[in-house]
Amino acid sequence: MTVTAPIAVLCGGVGAARFLRGLRDALPSDAAGSVHAIVNVADDLVLHGLHISPDLDTVTYTLADRIDPTRGWGLADESWQAMSMLETLGGDAWFRLGDQDLGTHLYRTQRLADGASLSQVTDEIARALGLAMRIVPITDDKIRTTITTTDDEVLSFQEYFVGRQHAVESTVVAFEGAESTSPAPGVLDVLADAHTIVIAPSNPVVSIGPLLAVPGIRAALEARRDRCVAISPLVGGAALKGPADRLMREQGYESNAVGVAELYAPIAAALVIDHADAGDAERIRALGVEPIVTDTVMADPDRARSLALTTLAACP
Repeated sequence: MTVTAPIAVLCGGVGAARFLRGLRDALPSDAAGSVHAIVNVADDLVLHGLHISPDLDTVTYTLADRIDPTRGWGLADESWQAMSMLETLGGDAWFRLGDQDLGTHLYRTQRLADGASLSQVTDEIARALGLAMRIVPITDDKIRTTITTTDDEVLSFQEYFVGRQHAVESTVVAFEGAESTSPAPGVLDVLADAHTIVIAPSNPVVSIGPLLAVPGIRAALEARRDRCVAISPLVGGAALKGPADRLMREQGYESNAVGVAELYAPIAAALVIDHADAGDAERIRALGVEPIVTDTVMADPDRARSLALTTLAACP
C-alpha cells in the first residue's frame, strides 16, 4: 500500500491502540511516520503528584509492543513493589501504577515542570520507545471529563471508570475546560491535509467526545467529512469492553451501530460495522452514512490488520 499523505486517527483507549497496531502492521515500514494518532487526554489525572495520561500511555505502550496483553493497559512483565509499599503505609492505591509505568509518569511530570508541553513530552516518550508513528495529544491544555450520576454526584473520569468500575448510571457527561483549550500544534494541519481520517473504535461518548469538544476540531472534521471513516466500537449492540453501550443509551442514543452512525453522521461519510450488525445497514445508510460490513473484533493481530486495510479502503 502506498501512502502519499498523512493518515489521522482520532482515538483513545484499548480499542484504538489495537487498531493503530493493526494499521502499523498493514502499512509499509517506511509509511508509519505518515500516521498521526490524535489522542484523548480528558482522562488525564494528577495522582501522587504525578501527571498520568492513561490513553496516551496505552497507545504508546501498545505500539511499542510493550503493553500487558492480559490487562490491555500498563506494561508487560510489570512489578508492583511501589504500590505494595504505598498500601502498607496506608496510602491511596485505588489507581494501580506499576513500577516501570511509574518511570513514564516521573519523566512526564518532570518535563512538564521544566516547561515542556504535553505534545513535546509525548513525542519524546514515543521516540525513546522507538515509535515511528506520531502520537499527538488532542490539546496541550487542561480538559477533564466528568460524569454526573443519578445521585447528582460529580465524578472525575477515573473515579467513575476505575474507582467505581463504571457501575453507576450517568446523567451528564461534561468536558470541563474544553472551551478554553486549543488543538495541539499541528493537529488542525494534519486534519486538513490527511488523505484519510479515521475515528478509531473508541468509546464515542468519553473517548471521542472530548476530542470533538476542543474548539476547531468538529469544524475541521465537518470540512473533511468525505475523507472521514469511523469504526463502530459496538458489536451486536454491546461494547466488547467498558461502558460505551450504557453511556450511549444514558446520553440518549441507541446503544448499537445505528446510534454510533447518528452520533458521527455530521463528521464521517462511512461507518465500519461488524457482521453482527449487518441488519442495521439500511438504517445507517438512511442517516447519510455508508455502512461497511466486516469483522471488527480484533481478536488477534491478523484481524486488526485486516480491519485497518478495510477501513483505509473506504477512502481510496
